[in-house]
Amino acid sequence: MFYDNYYFFGMNLIWWFVWLILLFWIFVTPYDIPGQRTKKDTPLDILKKRFAAGQINKEEFQENKKILEE
Repeated sequence: MFYDNYYFFGMNLIWWFVWLILLFWIFVTPYDIPGQRTKKDTPLDILKKRFAAGQINKEEFQENKKILEE
């Protein structure tokens, strides 16, 4: 098939660039995609974050850690 002296295979040059950009965006960009499943924090992870942020003291951290590890 010829189309104005160019080969026409169902897609023109612009569509090839669109597909390449789309594939690049899907596989290379490090951003989170909306709706993507992410690992949720465990209770121990939340406890460690609270301790690191200074919301609880060392004694509370150790008590709660013992409870969670049982």
